Amino acid sequence: MMALAAHRRHEEMPDLSPVLARRVTILGSTGSIGVSTLDVIGHARQLYGADALPVEALTAQSNVEALAAQARTFKPKIAVIGDEALYGELKSALAGTGIEAAAGRGAVIAAAARPSEVVMVAIMGAAALEPALAAVARGATVALANKECVVAAGAVFRRVLEASKAAVIPVDSEHNAIFQVFRAADVDEVERVTLTASGGPFRDWTLERMAAATPEQAVAHPNWSMGAKISVDSATLMNKGLELIEAHFLFALPAEKLAVVVHPQSIVHCLVSYADGSTLAHLSAPDMRTPIAHALAWPRRISSPSRKLDLPAVAQLTFQAPDHTRFRCLAVALDCLNRGGLAPTILNAANEIAVGAFLARQIGFLDIPRVVEATLDESHGANVDADTLDGVLAADRLARELAGKVCRRLMS
Repeated sequence: MMALAAHRRHEEMPDLSPVLARRVTILGSTGSIGVSTLDVIGHARQLYGADALPVEALTAQSNVEALAAQARTFKPKIAVIGDEALYGELKSALAGTGIEAAAGRGAVIAAAARPSEVVMVAIMGAAALEPALAAVARGATVALANKECVVAAGAVFRRVLEASKAAVIPVDSEHNAIFQVFRAADVDEVERVTLTASGGPFRDWTLERMAAATPEQAVAHPNWSMGAKISVDSATLMNKGLELIEAHFLFALPAEKLAVVVHPQSIVHCLVSYADGSTLAHLSAPDMRTPIAHALAWPRRISSPSRKLDLPAVAQLTFQAPDHTRFRCLAVALDCLNRGGLAPTILNAANEIAVGAFLARQIGFLDIPRVVEATLDESHGANVDADTLDGVLAADRLARELAGKVCRRLMS
């Protein structure tokens, strides 16, 4: 059967119309992932027809001008701005277009619940949790570009997923790579799943130099174009720690089967090693439009405007072990993975507060892991099971308050 498929004639190419007819909702459309998603949709419309991948809803938190421009171009049924104070501005910008305008946290969650086939979750941080759960609960295909909501509420997320008919397609390049290479049925045969890390802009910096790092230096990622928060997470390697926790929940992999290797070229995105000595790898150029296109079309594939891999131009692929002394955040995240319970929730909340304080120049770069560790040490109940959404949200809220206090202590 596979041999016959491999020799299928070009004139018998399968019909993509069911894939291209899928309605898409984008939560966080004005961020880097949201913009890239619309770029993939625009490319599909140029190639396959103007009706390809119709947009059901677009949401943004505060960039009302960009949201309105996107809405006028892609014609969603509704555009939602998270900041309620901007509702009037959005409504005025969309006057005469026939596009409904809405505002507020509840409206964002309602947008996720609208009847689209695919929901791209591109909202940053734990704020994505409730909208993502709303999309999962109704059985949508959820393209998940947010790792924090799984980290903060992994057990809750998995329980809602198991009770629904939803499919979650990870969009992070590493998790999307695992999704393509790893089969759940193979878990007993898998010895290790290794995520790759670029090492960020400070890969070769000394601790002394890192102590004086500025926000501008931290967000200047050498390979990827990302938002400020995730760029800082890449610089601290916290992003890789969060991704290990996410992989644990998404793929039901125990901590001892998960690993990280530093790979500066960002060409290999994961490696899956099997008991017989085989290791399967996923390679692509560092361009988020590749996993986005995969998620939008799964289980099929559509053309993407992403950069294509040119191995002779890359010339070499190198790998090295991560330095847990210089990149303390990775070690802290690994500890939280092993501790379980609410530890990942507290880790995620404290990191968001610490990164925000660093970007605001209130604390130093190396203070980020200090804030996270202090918050974990001073939090009560970190080893309690995260059974309910209310419990997770309460732990998240308290951890943010405590992390803010730790930041203020460091500032004094």
